Amino acid sequence: MENDKNEKRKCRVVACCNQKGGVGKTTTCVNLGIGLASKGQKVLLIDCDAQGSMTASLGYEEPDRLEITLSTILTDIIQEEKVNYPKGILQHAEGVDLLPSNIELSGMEISIVNIMSRETILRRYIEEVKQYYDWILIDCTPSLGMLTINALTCADKVLIPVQAAYLPIKGMEQLIKTIGQVRRQLNPKLEIEGILLTMVDCRTNYAKDILELIQEAYGEHIRIFQDYIPFSVRAAETSAEGISIFSHDPKGKVAQAYQKLTQEVMADEIK
Repeated sequence: MENDKNEKRKCRVVACCNQKGGVGKTTTCVNLGIGLASKGQKVLLIDCDAQGSMTASLGYEEPDRLEITLSTILTDIIQEEKVNYPKGILQHAEGVDLLPSNIELSGMEISIVNIMSRETILRRYIEEVKQYYDWILIDCTPSLGMLTINALTCADKVLIPVQAAYLPIKGMEQLIKTIGQVRRQLNPKLEIEGILLTMVDCRTNYAKDILELIQEAYGEHIRIFQDYIPFSVRAAETSAEGISIFSHDPKGKVAQAYQKLTQEVMADEIK
């Protein structure tokens, strides 16, 4: 632990965010995190969703039985108690650390509304632990509530996974507006890493139309990742297995796509 401190790591904090559920956000956060870990990076995944989707997809099938979760940590910070690293952090077999979540987090949206500097509670935690990591990836709740605002306030960049379908793309306007508000009022360094198209079935004309639509609507101002994530039943199976796509189907097209995403995200930091 002391060695990690002495290295003075440059930690990049990425919020994986979309207020629409079912767009591959958790899958992307998990596989990008494990992809980075496979490249020798020290990675912390933070489950910022009361449904505990990322916690469950990493093999913790009953998140509600976990004694220490993100809710515990945020409560400690609100009460101005010291959070000693690595309190609450779990180690996954594929090389990432996880700060889990469960249903207790659902009460935080209400309880922090009247807290002073309520938008910066998570940032106070991040500032304490970022010295130990190269990357911190936050899997945001599918809403634009106070927990998502907290994630955006402490992030360097936002990665926006979007399902290749009309309604999820239509809903992105409010998310991008919210990101702009956070940048202006709370976090001037916040940038959009890019829009990542997920569950793309390019055998259909519909998917091709969606790709063109999102390029026309956002491509001039926001980066659209060239390598999209293809639709695959095998990718959905990883959540039940508690492992990444790299372990479940290492030679499949989805694993290859997440490998390319990992390389592209890392290359951005070298520039």
